[in-house]
Amino acid sequence: MYVVEDKGGAIALMFAALFFLGTWPFVLALLERRGRLPQHTYLDYSITNLLAAIIIAFTFGEIGRSKPGEPNFLTQLSQDNWPSVCFAMAGGLVLSIGNLSTQYAWAYVGLSVTEVVSSCITVVVGTTMNYFLDDRINRAEILFPGVGCFVIAVCLGSAVHSSNKADIEAKLSIMDKEKTRIANSETTKDLQSTALDLENEKNEAVIPFSENKAKAGTAEFFMALEKRRSIKVVGTSTMFGMCIVFMAGICFSLFSPAVNLATNDQWHTLKTGVPHLVVYTAFFYFSISCFVLAIILNVTFLYWPILGLPKSSLTAYAKDWKGRQWALLAGFLCGFGNGFQFMGGQAAGYAAADAVQALPLVSTFWGILFFGEFRKSSRRTYILLVAMLFMFAAAVGVLMASSGHRKT
Repeated sequence: MYVVEDKGGAIALMFAALFFLGTWPFVLALLERRGRLPQHTYLDYSITNLLAAIIIAFTFGEIGRSKPGEPNFLTQLSQDNWPSVCFAMAGGLVLSIGNLSTQYAWAYVGLSVTEVVSSCITVVVGTTMNYFLDDRINRAEILFPGVGCFVIAVCLGSAVHSSNKADIEAKLSIMDKEKTRIANSETTKDLQSTALDLENEKNEAVIPFSENKAKAGTAEFFMALEKRRSIKVVGTSTMFGMCIVFMAGICFSLFSPAVNLATNDQWHTLKTGVPHLVVYTAFFYFSISCFVLAIILNVTFLYWPILGLPKSSLTAYAKDWKGRQWALLAGFLCGFGNGFQFMGGQAAGYAAADAVQALPLVSTFWGILFFGEFRKSSRRTYILLVAMLFMFAAAVGVLMASSGHRKT
């Protein structure tokens, strides 16, 4: 079994996990914006997410010979360690619910804000729990100021969302007024030509409802996006989306402490002489429960969809190859990201490993680069956005600096 023993290796794993965990939400959000049903996407994602755990278990978990206190993955499968296995599987269940929730929340409040708010809740609740579960191996005088940075970041994130939503509503209002003005005017030659185009359903000259033609950040862009995406959100309550985000954050705050309990047995649930679960075995059981619940829920949502989505079926899912490769990639990214986070946490403390919750740094970058999020927004929105990203960057540095060293 491969064991990460030095702080430098643990921090390197955290950085890799940060990149992977910040990228996979962007991939799934991209598919939703292109009209692919979330149920189809999540089923594909779940398959490779489990496959990543299996790959990690049979590679890192099988390197070298098995030792009495550190058995290899296959050796541990036959041991009487079910109390720890249950903790690991409970962690997988709450993560599955959290990931599924965020997939719908992205449509309502945007990729950036969803990741900001859920990550902050995860850090405030989960990191505090991990600090005490790990017998305070992380430096509190460094760790908790980092948690404070996350709290400030989520406040800024909420302000960014409110400001950006006001900008979008203002753009849509201006567009509606312009459409009304054009529809009511019949005096000029240009307006007569426009009316003819509208009659022939060729209104691109006035309202270019094409996401490819409309410039990012414009009212036309948002209307074109709404027509194309699978979850329709115009006119819905933002508060509803935020409720989904808060539920996801609570779920995310519990999965890391559950794995911590599974690997370190702080509550002494194992029988005397039974070795603790190694991180690879814990992650394997964690991913199995995550996979099973995801399959059950998403197959159910195929036939009884939620949030106004159309019905589907297993046959339709099997035939839907549009974007499947991206959904499979997202599953690998999330799987390896979670695995690296747990490997780093086992070496340097799970509280420090929660630095990967600065994943909005990565998600926001992808959202701005490819989605045009915050494009053509107000100066106030830009100032809040920069302040939010700065606080996240400070938080990840401070939390990683609090890394300790777990005693064998």
